[in-house]
Amino acid sequence: MRAADAAVPLNVFALTGIATVLVTRAFLAQAGYPKLGGGGDSQLHIAHMLWGGLLMMAAILLTLGFLGRAARLTGAFVGGVGFGLFIDEIGKQITDEPGYFYQPAAGIIYLSFALLLLLAHALRRRTADSAALDAGQRTANAADLALAGVTGGLTAEQRQVALRLVEGSDREVDAALLRLLAAVPERPPAPPVWWRRWVEGVGRGLRWLARTRLVCAIAVACLLTEALLFAGWMSFDLFAGQLAREPQPGAQLAVALTEVASATLGVAGLLRLRRDRTAALRLFRAALLVDLLVGQIFKFTTDQFAAVVELGVDLGLLWVVSVFLAARHAPATGLIPGAGRATVAQPVTVSQYACVAQRTPVDSSAAARAS
Repeated sequence: MRAADAAVPLNVFALTGIATVLVTRAFLAQAGYPKLGGGGDSQLHIAHMLWGGLLMMAAILLTLGFLGRAARLTGAFVGGVGFGLFIDEIGKQITDEPGYFYQPAAGIIYLSFALLLLLAHALRRRTADSAALDAGQRTANAADLALAGVTGGLTAEQRQVALRLVEGSDREVDAALLRLLAAVPERPPAPPVWWRRWVEGVGRGLRWLARTRLVCAIAVACLLTEALLFAGWMSFDLFAGQLAREPQPGAQLAVALTEVASATLGVAGLLRLRRDRTAALRLFRAALLVDLLVGQIFKFTTDQFAAVVELGVDLGLLWVVSVFLAARHAPATGLIPGAGRATVAQPVTVSQYACVAQRTPVDSSAAARAS
């Protein structure tokens, strides 16, 4: 049974793992790569992969032993830290030399997290519309929300989400869920804190900037400049025979081919910019995705974790192009992915819950007593 909010804990898991890898690498580099367990003639070495395994076990125990979304989110966080510590030492498991500093390990780590984030994106798209869920999935997810509110209550927004999942159904179990939702206590939303308001304000400002033509033009110019320069430089090294003398010639060749493909898509988008701006933006986005999903794997192999800087730049460019493209699709409503929350309907009253429940073949006196 697929959870409607499965993308949220999966994103927490992946992002926590990414942060763990980066923090671990930075700390070990600053500390001179110490070994826990002894040195010299001692053969004892407690690798941090073992701590990662223990944390992943703790995450499994959390999700097995406790109910509710809080347990899932906590398990995702703890498991993400454990997975980050585990995958950071993947080089030791696939080769004997040079072990932790095995060059392809960085590319494997990047590929692992890229696949996780792609999976989270696919799950979010499949569950964004409740109509995409079948009757059993809608009931199960509404029940999950209702049971989570038994002890702590539900906010008006959470209650409305659960109601939309089962409202209008003629199944007896959904009528029972409506009565449960009517009985679950109301929980006021968390009071706003200053840093959250500040973050939301910064986010709105950045989205406003991304929707301007000037910022989008700068992003496209940066994309084309980067792609053409790297494509020209790597192609020159390829034909000059320089790539064959690199430590990872296969990865260098893959980077060169990816840069050529990305530059080709960027130039094609530039040529279509006057005729069809939407198609041009899609080509620009495709150029960035080719580099992010293929090229960066081999850039991490050749440049190791120094490739994080270029990755951050490419992600920023992709965000600007995606926001601007989404604004063209929904200019009147402004419903841009990540731009803000959709309007939530007013909370349904308890009497309205009973009215919905009475449309099902359930004892009307029981429904009246529940309301």
